[in-house]
Amino acid sequence: MFKKLAIGAAFALALAPAASFAAGGGEQHVEDYQFSFEGPFGTYDQNQLQRGLQIYTEVCAACHGLKYVPLRTLSDEGGVGLTEDQVRAYAAENFTVYDPELDDDRPAIPTDHFPENTAAGAPDLSMMAKARAGFHGPYGLGLNQLFRGMGGAEYIASLLNGYTGHEKEEAGVILYENTAFPGGWISMAPPLSDELVEFADGHANDVEAMSQDVAAFLMWAAEPKMMARKQAGFVGVIFLTILSVLLYLTNKRLWAPVKGKKG
Repeated sequence: MFKKLAIGAAFALALAPAASFAAGGGEQHVEDYQFSFEGPFGTYDQNQLQRGLQIYTEVCAACHGLKYVPLRTLSDEGGVGLTEDQVRAYAAENFTVYDPELDDDRPAIPTDHFPENTAAGAPDLSMMAKARAGFHGPYGLGLNQLFRGMGGAEYIASLLNGYTGHEKEEAGVILYENTAFPGGWISMAPPLSDELVEFADGHANDVEAMSQDVAAFLMWAAEPKMMARKQAGFVGVIFLTILSVLLYLTNKRLWAPVKGKKG
C-alpha cells in the first residue's frame, strides 16, 4: 500500500509542471530569487521590508488592500521595525477608516488594520504570498517551496518583473504579456517602472530590485511570525534531541542487568 502511495506521489510531482502548462495555456517562468528569510535560520531584512512597505504605500495601495494586517504590527520585533511613533504617523498620514461611532471617516490609528480596497476589484494582498506558494503544483501545498526553496515571494517578484511589454485586446479588455502568469497574459498593467520610487537609503530602484522588495514585504504580511516559529522549531529540535539521548541512556541502564545475566 505504501509503495503504491509513494509511486502515486512521485507521479503527481512529475506531472505538476505539465498540469500547470495545460491549465494555463503557457508555462510559467518563476525566478528562484534568494531572499534573506529562506532556510531554517533565515531572517527578514528589515531595510528590505521598509522599502517594500514604501512601494506598497506609494504604488500598490492604490488598487490593493491589506485588510488582515494590523497597522500596529509594523513595530513588531523581527518585522518592519518602525517605532510606535512612526507607526502612528504612518497610519494617520496614509490611510483613513470609517468610524461607526463618528459616522464618518477619520485618520487611521495603529490599532486599525490596513484598509480594504475594493474600488478596482483587485485582490487583497494580505495572504497573497501564502496563496501563491503552490505554483507549479497542487494548489496550496507549496511543493516548490518545500523541494526547491521557492515560494510565494518568488512568484510575486517574478510576476512584477515578468512583463514583456507586449499587450493585446480580448473582449474589450487589455491584456499584458507576463512570463510568470499562468497562460502568459494578465489583465493588470505593469505596476512598476524604473525609478518609480525613490528610497532614502539610495538603494537600487529598478523594476527587478523593487519587485523583490515588495515581494519580501508581502511575505512578511502573510507570515509575520515566521521568525518566531523558526526559533520555536529550532528549540524543539534541540529539546527532542536531548530527550532522545536521555531516553537511550536510561534504556541502556535499565536493561544492562538483564543483558548481563543473559551473557
